Amino acid sequence: MAKRDVIGRYSGSVLGLAWSFFNPLLMLAVYTFVFSVVFKARWGEGVSDSRTQFAMLLFTGMIVHGLFAECLNRAPTLILSNANYVKKVIFPLEILPWISFGSALFHAAISLLVLLLVQLTINQQLPWTAVLFPLVLVPLMLATMGLSWFVASLGVYIRDVGQVTAVFTMILLFMSGIFYPISALPEAYQSWMRLNPLTYIIEEGRNTLLLGKVPDFQTLGLFTAVALLVAWIGFFSFQRSRKGFADVV
Repeated sequence: MAKRDVIGRYSGSVLGLAWSFFNPLLMLAVYTFVFSVVFKARWGEGVSDSRTQFAMLLFTGMIVHGLFAECLNRAPTLILSNANYVKKVIFPLEILPWISFGSALFHAAISLLVLLLVQLTINQQLPWTAVLFPLVLVPLMLATMGLSWFVASLGVYIRDVGQVTAVFTMILLFMSGIFYPISALPEAYQSWMRLNPLTYIIEEGRNTLLLGKVPDFQTLGLFTAVALLVAWIGFFSFQRSRKGFADVV
């Protein structure tokens, strides 16, 4: 079903799945031009001031945020857009967020491939820590699924949820350290910014994919435990509220 979701998104288009490759490149080019050319932003923190390096640091944040945002923005209409499955008692409705996540993960993997190819072309090598990047994504996956289950069930009864998630993910785009390092902020704000789980995932993603640094496994374990709790709460709320889906849709 996830495969069908990916293919169906580009059905009828001339380039087909090639759009999944060109879309992130286009957005990367636009954001890089605006922030590094127009605003002349520089990363600092001992990182090269080249526009290419800035683009790769920015792109890593976009990959993580895009994976989370796509799942959360689709969650409010997951049940409503699959109303025919609600009537079928044997269909496990709880897998619908997994289908959405699988589709988003495919597009994230394409973007990640682009990032690694660019880095390999420029630096002639990849840091070995890149193999640890999937571990960094584990708490993101768990938290995303928990929020998707909760929002999907809530969206059945409150149709305004979709508008809220769209605004929320847009705020996170600028409040997760995607376009700037957290160290560039005044110290009074840094601790608040680090309360955002996406900030940690994005920073550790850059460390493993670009900077060759091993993630902080103690903090990673703590985030994973919290994400497990979020996933359990989201799944529990979904299972409790699913009994009324058929009466609403």
